[in-house]
Amino acid sequence: MRYEEVISNVNIYGLEESMKGSWYPVTVDSSGMNEDTKDFEYRPSGAMTGSGRDSFLNGIIVQFDLTFTNKAWVEAERYHFLDFINTQSPMHRMTTYDLDQAYIEYTDPRIVEIMKEKVKDYNELQEDINTRKEEGKDVTTLKDLSKEKYLEILYSNPAGFRLTARMTTNYSQLKTIYFQRHENRLPEWQAFCEWITTLPYSEFIIGGNTK
Repeated sequence: MRYEEVISNVNIYGLEESMKGSWYPVTVDSSGMNEDTKDFEYRPSGAMTGSGRDSFLNGIIVQFDLTFTNKAWVEAERYHFLDFINTQSPMHRMTTYDLDQAYIEYTDPRIVEIMKEKVKDYNELQEDINTRKEEGKDVTTLKDLSKEKYLEILYSNPAGFRLTARMTTNYSQLKTIYFQRHENRLPEWQAFCEWITTLPYSEFIIGGNTK
């Protein structure tokens, strides 16, 4: 899986400013700090995660669209500084997705067919309810059935269902994620970590000098 399949619309903020700020503890006159300062770019890259020397990573903000499956999202939610700006909502739109395109390739096609049948039954029931309402008929029982069918769809949806969310994080959190996930079994995490290595000054995150 290529990282372009999970990451898009990337914006990075505060990179140069935070790099400059990383040297404030060892300088008296910050006005002379610039990118030409000796070893300015590389020295903080060897700092251990959570140490004082890598605190400048908190100021390098990264925003992006992330497309993960339900399986990967559950694991992503454990990161406190990986913030959801907004996300697609199966709770509201589950019956309108193109289910032939919504699942990762590892999802059993038999399960996909079951989901398509359930969505089809639900949508047909909704049409029946609307027709009966127009005819002035009571639809209370059908509405109750509709609620049950929708819950069946939500709870039956497999872990291979993909959702896109707008995310905000920082280099410090990406550093934690990289070292915890770069050998993860899920191809999505592997792709995510590959993307991390392409970021400007990724050596601040993964160590070494990758410039």
